Amino acid sequence: MFKNYKREFLKKDIISGIIVALISIPISMGYAQVAGLPVVYGLYGSLFPVLIFGLLSSSPQFVFGVDAAPAALVGGTLASLGIAAGSSEAMQIVPVITFVTACWLLFFALLQAGKLVGYILKPVLGGFISGIASTIILMQTAKLFGGASGTGEVVELIIHIVGELKYFNGLSFIMGIGTIIIILTAKKLSPKFPMSVVMLVVGALSTLVFHVDKYGVKLLPKVQAGLPSFRLMDFSVITADNMQEIVMGSLTVALVIVSSTLLTANNYAIKNDYKIKNNREIVAYAAANLCASFNGCCPLNGSVSRTAIAEQFGVKSQMMSLVAGISMIGILLFGTGFIAYLPVPVLTGIVLSALIGILEIGMAKKLWKADKREFLIFFGAFLGVLIFGTIYGVVIGVILSFVSVIIKAAVPPREMLGVIPGQSGFYSVKRNRNAHPICNTVIYRFSGTLFFANIGIFQQEIEDAIKQDTRQIIVDASGMTSIDITAADRLLIMADKFAKKEIKFYLTEHVGGVNDQLKQFGAGTLIEKGHVRRTIELALRAADVKTPYELEDKDGISADKKILVGSEQLAEFEWAFGEDAQNQMEKLAMEIAKEVRNSDLSDNEALVEAEEHTSWGKIGLFDEDEILDRLEMYLMQISQKQDNAKLEERIEERRAIVEKKLMNMNPEAIKVLYNHRKKLAQQFEKSNPMAYKHMVELRKEHIMKLEKSDPQLAQKLKKLYAMDDLE
Repeated sequence: MFKNYKREFLKKDIISGIIVALISIPISMGYAQVAGLPVVYGLYGSLFPVLIFGLLSSSPQFVFGVDAAPAALVGGTLASLGIAAGSSEAMQIVPVITFVTACWLLFFALLQAGKLVGYILKPVLGGFISGIASTIILMQTAKLFGGASGTGEVVELIIHIVGELKYFNGLSFIMGIGTIIIILTAKKLSPKFPMSVVMLVVGALSTLVFHVDKYGVKLLPKVQAGLPSFRLMDFSVITADNMQEIVMGSLTVALVIVSSTLLTANNYAIKNDYKIKNNREIVAYAAANLCASFNGCCPLNGSVSRTAIAEQFGVKSQMMSLVAGISMIGILLFGTGFIAYLPVPVLTGIVLSALIGILEIGMAKKLWKADKREFLIFFGAFLGVLIFGTIYGVVIGVILSFVSVIIKAAVPPREMLGVIPGQSGFYSVKRNRNAHPICNTVIYRFSGTLFFANIGIFQQEIEDAIKQDTRQIIVDASGMTSIDITAADRLLIMADKFAKKEIKFYLTEHVGGVNDQLKQFGAGTLIEKGHVRRTIELALRAADVKTPYELEDKDGISADKKILVGSEQLAEFEWAFGEDAQNQMEKLAMEIAKEVRNSDLSDNEALVEAEEHTSWGKIGLFDEDEILDRLEMYLMQISQKQDNAKLEERIEERRAIVEKKLMNMNPEAIKVLYNHRKKLAQQFEKSNPMAYKHMVELRKEHIMKLEKSDPQLAQKLKKLYAMDDLE
């Protein structure tokens, strides 16, 4: 924890720790009473358990101690068991509940329940924190004017506040509200000034000098000096009648501790740019509560209000918790007399001013302006905590998170694409006024997982975009990382439907894993028939849309400028077929060879015709080069006795065209091409040495002819050619 601790942190950590200890006095004493224990047990819970948490926690600033939600739940369990608060029976059974809670927390740690926090949206975190803060504010409000703190949810708390108005004390109200106004004003003018400490001292002086207690202002009760003792619990208090209440009650407390504390701790981690280890935090919660049970205390939880105060004073590490624990030792030994002079409304005002500071009002405003859906999630989590309580608030928040994810997945970003004259690439027609659709072409970008919930939108928007002259539909699936079986089946149906209308359909730009899923879900024919292409440019080429592309007019603006877009140099087969790419390439080479052999056209015409009308269609330049190599080898293997000289010559001519195109597009692409050829040549040499030797001779002749027609390219090929025999 203190591995990278810096000396300059010490001052802020010491100040924060002392302040946290002082603020813990009224808070922990009050919540101890809510849990059915004498007030001094609140101070005991702020000593050794806090020290243990400080040593184990991975959060540098979070404060742990006696808090509202667990105390209220324990108080409710006692009430359901018919046990009077403050009784000897309560003092026996509350530590047992704390012990069982610690056991549940250890069980959660073993299950690695902390991972679940990663699935909670930030608006849920903000709404949750605001809900807890608002609940505690309502719990404490009555103490500002002389009443007692309340428990329950928003309706019960409002009823409680109204009921406590009969104890209204004007001086108490002025002191409490005045404390809040002074602290919040000071925070705006000088955020680092410790106004909370000043008000604590002012409150004690008001009792010493003006004796405000004589005017009806409540003071904290006197506390007997001395440290807590460790004692064994009496498990005999668990009977058949109360076992279910204790086990289920402690489970609820444990769930509240994990959910509320982890969510809040992660919120601070995000806010202040550090990371915490969720499961280590749960272990720290369990260890602190285990210690608390042996001190006779109620369950402990992360404290939102005290963490906010510690942050206000610039806390840097859990040295703060150690200082707070040590400070509490001093308070219990020597400062219990001072406690009796502290006015309740002043201390309540200090707590409420801290809680007001953690309300995520800024986030709510930002969400309202930017994303109404996420604002509703924020507000839903907020109301969930406020109306139904912490545990139900967490459940509502988790449900809202998953609903939001499903909605976003079901309605991902989509747009129609076109071309901007003078620029390469494809752009949203809607967002770019200079972008024009390509004639007879629909290019549709779908940026999300394609599955049962959105395949209907996918199909509908594509079909709505089809015009009478549409000849090809191209889907830019660059944001599509996966599909499900419903989507795969629908893609097959769409491809068949468009084929009947003589419209070509292509899925492009997606990751290779989508092709694997298509095969797994029985839609591999989409790949085999060339409906998936690596890039939009290759799909356009396969559809016989030549560059420069002819563009449509848009909004009355003429698209008379034509441009050349992209390149045709990528290898598609490895991307499309994965491990099966070599087999598919061989299959296509055999298909072309068969077409050539059965054709009545000249060798050159037959070769061009066969390449363009295979099951795959037109292919990219890298793949075309490999097909030519494989075709050459295949012809040598099946017809070595026949005269293939003319066809071999046509193949070499086609190869020269590929090389020149690549040279014009990108001279560096020739290097990539011949590295690829080298690997292929090594495979051929092993599989058929005789045919390979013949192919080497053809390559030599090919370069010799190039020396006459294109000396520059011939020279480059000599340097880069894949086989040493050609040097």
